[in-house]
Amino acid sequence: MPQSPNIPSADIRPANAGSPNGPAASVPAASVPAPSVPTSADVARLAGVSRATVSYVLNNAEAVRISEPTRRKVREAAEELGYVPHAAARSLRAGHTRIVLLPTSHVPVGRLYSAFLNELQWALRRLDYTVVQYGGLGLTGDETARAWAELRPVAVISPGGIALSARNVATLKRAGARAVITLGPERVPGAHALLMDQAEVGARAAAHLVERGRRRIGVIVPEEEGLGSFSGPRLAGARSVAGARVEPLPLAYTEESAAALAARWRSLGLEAAFAFNDEYAMLLMRALQDAGLRVPEDVAVMGADDLLLGRLLRPRLSTVRIGMPTGDHLAALVDRAVREPSEIAERRDLMTAVAIRREST
Repeated sequence: MPQSPNIPSADIRPANAGSPNGPAASVPAASVPAPSVPTSADVARLAGVSRATVSYVLNNAEAVRISEPTRRKVREAAEELGYVPHAAARSLRAGHTRIVLLPTSHVPVGRLYSAFLNELQWALRRLDYTVVQYGGLGLTGDETARAWAELRPVAVISPGGIALSARNVATLKRAGARAVITLGPERVPGAHALLMDQAEVGARAAAHLVERGRRRIGVIVPEEEGLGSFSGPRLAGARSVAGARVEPLPLAYTEESAAALAARWRSLGLEAAFAFNDEYAMLLMRALQDAGLRVPEDVAVMGADDLLLGRLLRPRLSTVRIGMPTGDHLAALVDRAVREPSEIAERRDLMTAVAIRREST
């Protein structure tokens, strides 16, 4: 790098070079003592309480009644000293960790599902669980279960799209997981099932279109990998509606794919389209309009998820509104499954679906 022409090179030296007579004395880095790690005993001395009280407060022990002023003193002392409880030691004392493993989904999830998972994580944190998100792309089956088990989670919440077997569930439980919970359209033997009935979404959409006099319905099936566990049941739900004549239509999430489908729409003889979700519906509706087809006069279009953007379109997008439980509700279910482990796997239906009529149908 060229030097500035206004500064003689002889005058340039490191800031720690000392006087012109020689470098300043410095302490070798190796001789600098490492800062001492604060202990619970240090917190107890500063707060003026016993070590047991420190443990009760910082571990949120519910069985012991401690006054709020004392709790506040302990927390303030811990913060002042920079004390953090040792998770491994706490786990040894309790016999299990407080880790809830939340594997990241291998499939693209929409805003509705993402918001639900975020709310769940906050609710679990308020219950003093540590939520660990695990990205396991490339791992399948037994490899996945072993990788999760290495972290010794007290619970695993597996989102839809990650295939687990009864043997995988057993592996996790042998490693200390008190509860394995699946979110999705299908049950896994040995795991608690929080089911999301995707067939109901398709049935509600098709029933709405049939009520509007649209019986020949094209159901958009995403070509993207990993969405089959959701789109398949939605297609089946649409087919279950009396009077509906359903044709599956593969569609990639690209403008080119949507334009190609819109270009041959007239030859299909279809009166309506039910898209996998609002995003696919908006993609298709724009392509249909570009191809000279009117919505809803020539083609009624319906989505799912009830995204805000669908209400901003013209015409406004009809959709299926999906009701999800609150994060607090699901976190309470997880907490109960951890505190009261049972070999009897429970099943709960999470979703409700309601058709919302707007201008596109």
